[in-house]
Amino acid sequence: MDTRRLFFQHVAQTSDAPIAIHIKKAAGSKLWDDAGNEYIDLIAGISVCNIGHRHKDVVDAIKKQSDQYLHVLVYGEMIESPQVQYALLLSEHLPSSLNSVYFTNSGAEAVEGAMKLAKRVTGRSDIIAFEKSYHGSTQGALSLLGDEYWRNAFRPLLPSVYHYEYNTYDVLNSINTNTACVVMETIQAERGVYKPSASWMQAVRKKCSETGTLLILDEIQAGFGRTGSLWGFEQYEIVPDILLLGKALGGGMPLGAFIADKNLMNHLTHDPVLGHITTFGGHPVCCAAGVAAFKHLLKKEMVKKVAKKEKLFLKLLQHPAIKEVRTCGLLIAVEFPEEAFNKRIINYCIRNGVLTDWFLFAPDCMRIAPPLNISTKEIQSACATIIKGLDELYYA
Repeated sequence: MDTRRLFFQHVAQTSDAPIAIHIKKAAGSKLWDDAGNEYIDLIAGISVCNIGHRHKDVVDAIKKQSDQYLHVLVYGEMIESPQVQYALLLSEHLPSSLNSVYFTNSGAEAVEGAMKLAKRVTGRSDIIAFEKSYHGSTQGALSLLGDEYWRNAFRPLLPSVYHYEYNTYDVLNSINTNTACVVMETIQAERGVYKPSASWMQAVRKKCSETGTLLILDEIQAGFGRTGSLWGFEQYEIVPDILLLGKALGGGMPLGAFIADKNLMNHLTHDPVLGHITTFGGHPVCCAAGVAAFKHLLKKEMVKKVAKKEKLFLKLLQHPAIKEVRTCGLLIAVEFPEEAFNKRIINYCIRNGVLTDWFLFAPDCMRIAPPLNISTKEIQSACATIIKGLDELYYA
């Protein structure tokens, strides 16, 4: 079977230049293609595989649950132990006000559900989001997305969504009693790893509380230890009204969630009944995988080791071609002089066994977001390949 030809012929494409490596196996921080070539994975499926690819605990949990039952009924009707176990586990490791979990299929669907919940709770329609933010590609999430290049082709989108510059105080004057929610990333990942100030985050939290506006924090990329703390918002000493999770949530399986206080979440149960529904959200196999992954993350104390690995990347990624390296734990952007150069070094890395990528709103930056359990040896090897490529390309 000519899999490559069939991929381009029958699998819907998202760009005219996909990476198009035929992956045959993945384990830990490594991938292997159909020709037997090995790759160090520096992007972890875009922050999905936080404990590595195909971890034994996760695979065992998938097998065990698949022997019991798969899908049985639409979400929320039957008592499914993996959902209950995971909701409890998450609640036990979150602030007390984040105690009710609505599982979805993806992060984008979590965004959609959270927007509906905010409108239902507040009775308001205005939503504030931020430039250079990314929340997904569904119609509602796209309305929040902070870049007109990506939005324009799909207009009209949701009305009453207002965009402001991230980490600037102008937005405070616009949060008022007409605002249902403020939706923002804890760290702007697709901007190229852009961190806000703690004082600004706290000011937004305060203004939301004063006006009865719900603060929705998107930790779809930042969650599960990637920033060096279990949840990114811990670093700012604030608590959102609604927390958005995805990517690493399922341990490599598709899963998202929006989490709020039970008193808020109950608004989706009446007027109308079934105010938010999903067929496959919180699939029992995905939840079982997520439980196993989260328990392993906690048991091995991977989060405590993130800062040391972050420092190692910073130490090794030094070269005249690099303008700046921005980090938030193991979410790293390596900025180059221009987009074209970045694409060349990314291609070099892939040809030489290191898988990396770029950022949607920062195409001049290389994305590094490896599994959190990537080894020191793997970090050294990957960085050596990057530096070697820079030597060849920058001085050519």
